[in-house]
Amino acid sequence: MRRGRPPLSQDAARRRLLQAGSLVLLLGTAEIARGATIVAVRVWPAQDYSRITIESDGRLQTQQLVVGNPPRLAVDITGIQLNPALRELVGKVKPDDPYIAGLRVGQNAPEVVRIVFDLKQAVLPQVFSLAPVAAYKHRLVLDLYPQQAVDPLESLIAERLRDTGSAAARAGEPPAAAAPADPLGELMARRSMRPVPPDAPAPAPLPPVAAAPARPVPATPSTAVTRPPPVTATASRTDRIIIVALDPGHGGEDPGAIGPRGTREKDIVLQVAHRLRERINKSSVGGNPMRAFLTRDADFFVPLHVRVQKARRVQADLFVSIHADAFTTPAARGASVFALSQHGASSSAARWLANKENQSDRIGGVSFGEHEVQVRRALFDMSTTAQINDSLKLGTAMLGEIKGIGARLHKPRVEQAGFAVLKAPDIPSVLVETAFISNPDEEAALRSTAYQEDLADALMRGILRYFAQNPPLARSRQL
Repeated sequence: MRRGRPPLSQDAARRRLLQAGSLVLLLGTAEIARGATIVAVRVWPAQDYSRITIESDGRLQTQQLVVGNPPRLAVDITGIQLNPALRELVGKVKPDDPYIAGLRVGQNAPEVVRIVFDLKQAVLPQVFSLAPVAAYKHRLVLDLYPQQAVDPLESLIAERLRDTGSAAARAGEPPAAAAPADPLGELMARRSMRPVPPDAPAPAPLPPVAAAPARPVPATPSTAVTRPPPVTATASRTDRIIIVALDPGHGGEDPGAIGPRGTREKDIVLQVAHRLRERINKSSVGGNPMRAFLTRDADFFVPLHVRVQKARRVQADLFVSIHADAFTTPAARGASVFALSQHGASSSAARWLANKENQSDRIGGVSFGEHEVQVRRALFDMSTTAQINDSLKLGTAMLGEIKGIGARLHKPRVEQAGFAVLKAPDIPSVLVETAFISNPDEEAALRSTAYQEDLADALMRGILRYFAQNPPLARSRQL
């Protein structure tokens, strides 16, 4: 008869348990040593900067080196293996990317992947990590900023010169450069001699909008505002330009709200901003031409405080942030206009919406140093009572015109809340929620050319009505 194995003593059982635990520990260490896995890569090219996002299931560690002549950027990601998702990065670089000519990616060492960017110009790279938020896992972000950014005000000057130069050529007048005195040229020369901060945004091209031609905006009886007549070369160098900053919300990594049919807020509001820009650029106030400036004119992310800084850098007379609302149920509907509040929100819905919109930086991806945080807080604490009062006037004018096109209003008056993007201390600023993109009917309207055209007309009439009752202040700026 076969005898069974004798029972283990307590010491032997303890040793076997410890050995098993050691094996588990070793296996766990090996699993950790494998590092994170890349799950997605994205490239967001723009004139302001190009962003590369590498998403993974764990935090990534990197080292980077910039090499000149020809300019290149090498980024080593440690603790990972090259996989198909990371290889896709090569094909995501577009030929018209302002900064990236191409890239190469390879396994440089057993646990190191190297990405080499061939650059079109010298850049100032910013590399930082973002913790998981919303639908994203860990993200490694590489922002490529130009070493010599162009002042956005100079971009508006150049646009104005091109427009007036073309008008003069059509009228058979001599070019503006032939004039003995050129204050525009002097202004541009003075600005070109000043150092430009590294975060200065570059000018962006004016992309075409696939839409019907802009319909003329009829002036209401109370507005003494007319379209500008053809401008002579001399007048074009001395008129006072009226600048309206348009701020399409979200962008890039931050899609904003998403409708039942998959419509993204960032796309709709950019289309509306393009249509409104066309109307502004064809209008004038008291004989002074208007010019629209977009905080973003393509699909890229702009931090909230940078949107405010951009508007201030071009010395904007108005700031209009354009959004498409969303709520947890599809029943919510109607357009809204908001101004800033320093003393609490005017309703619980306004407070909820402001908190949601102020989370954009977390989703879009921002890395702040201590100095940047202090500057941002200082800027947002400077808003004045006068600015808020003017913002309420602008919002009231816009809300009345939106109602005039037959659009449903969510609230019959301008609401107030602590929207970070409205905190320019010296610019009347409003946030327009064009409709509830979470409502199927309103999502369909937002997707239609007709509603976008009507909405742009209404916003334009609201701007003109505001200026008719509140003429823009005289400034030393002459374009």
